[in-house]
Amino acid sequence: MNILLKRILDRLVRSGNLKVTGPKGSTVVFGDGSGEPVHMHIKTRHAERAITFDPMLAVPESYMDGELDILEGGVLGLMRIAFQNMGSGGIDATWSKAIEGLRHAFRRLQQINTTSRSRRNVQRHYDLSGELYRLFLDEDMQYSCAYFEQPDMTLDEAQAAKKRHIAAKLRLKAGQTVLDIGSGWGGLGLYLAKAFDVDVQGVTLSTEQHGVATDRAHAQGLKNHVHFELKDYRALKERFDRIVSVGMFEHVGLNHFRTFFDKAATLLKPDGVMLLHTIGRSGVPWATSAFIRKYIFPGGYIPSLSEVMPAIEKSGLVVTDVEILRLHYADTLKHWGQRFAANRDKAKAIYDERFCRMWEFYLAASEAAFRWQDLVIFQIQLSKKNDTLPVARDYMAKCEKALEVRDMGHEDNMGTREVYENRPFRKSYDQPRQASEGTRLERKGSGERGWTEDQA
Repeated sequence: MNILLKRILDRLVRSGNLKVTGPKGSTVVFGDGSGEPVHMHIKTRHAERAITFDPMLAVPESYMDGELDILEGGVLGLMRIAFQNMGSGGIDATWSKAIEGLRHAFRRLQQINTTSRSRRNVQRHYDLSGELYRLFLDEDMQYSCAYFEQPDMTLDEAQAAKKRHIAAKLRLKAGQTVLDIGSGWGGLGLYLAKAFDVDVQGVTLSTEQHGVATDRAHAQGLKNHVHFELKDYRALKERFDRIVSVGMFEHVGLNHFRTFFDKAATLLKPDGVMLLHTIGRSGVPWATSAFIRKYIFPGGYIPSLSEVMPAIEKSGLVVTDVEILRLHYADTLKHWGQRFAANRDKAKAIYDERFCRMWEFYLAASEAAFRWQDLVIFQIQLSKKNDTLPVARDYMAKCEKALEVRDMGHEDNMGTREVYENRPFRKSYDQPRQASEGTRLERKGSGERGWTEDQA
């Protein structure tokens, strides 16, 4: 192991039990020996040099390329030791801090998310094969944080609880119109339409998700009440009684927060209610992980609450409720990681070994960030007037309970997985393969309605 990397690890790993084997076969132990052991093997001098000078990007890239293996403890264990020993600003080495500082300083340049760039960014991730997402998501294909009311909940149960939790905060009434910004595979919109007898318009930039969501609406007999469009929210002109956005705000970008909330204020009726569900930081603002930005969510940004609130205030919207969900996403990602591991061979058959290693790192590192760093979920309820909603939060719990009773006796007529079985198989995905972001990897081969809140 080169002396610079050894010094970095000596300074970083004060607690924990990390064993590192270098390219020449020598092994060095770091930390105080506490906790579960982790053994990392750096197999090439190229990887060793890269990790020395830019560890936050080079560790995942070396793992993806097979130049780094984790012989004991897994990616989650490695990230646990890293995150528990460092702050949100990264590793405490002069050149590493300088690199991360530059990323933070220039983060706005990485998020110039025009309409066309936003579409490309979404396609890079959400237009991957639906077969891939079926390997690790729940039955309804909810690709956002679940809500674990009880620790022993299954993933499907927790995702159903998430939909109830969000619905209760919207205070819906039959006949209202709902806009779902970033509607995914359609699960939330379809749920709201069936449970509350509302009309839902969902917008997405993912061709794959749009097709599946539309097929689901038709299969469930809701085509006259739920409509999904392949459209940027900035192009909308209608007005809605309710707006909901789950897992989309992370793609808006810091430069466009004011645009997002100004547009939401324009689209919301005077007595309307909006619920925003987004990943956020409990700490100070910081740049998106270099690995996540380059390989997983280009153009994405995780905001601190201090960055979100000024844009809301200037839009004229009123914040009526804020809830912070802390470890729920860590548990969601744990389920996803376990499911992906159980289906890894199927994922490899769809793509390749490098993709599987990338996806493993993404899921495990994300879980670690929610467990041991400052990532949380913000649920921000908004209105235009301060008297639109009840002054006490009791109505939320009452609505959730009523929805839970309803859900016990209802099943979707046709779920996402059944729809996917009747759809063509996508043939490629767009991901950077080596250091250049311009290269690509190619894949191998080719209800019942009518419940209203007044019944709560």
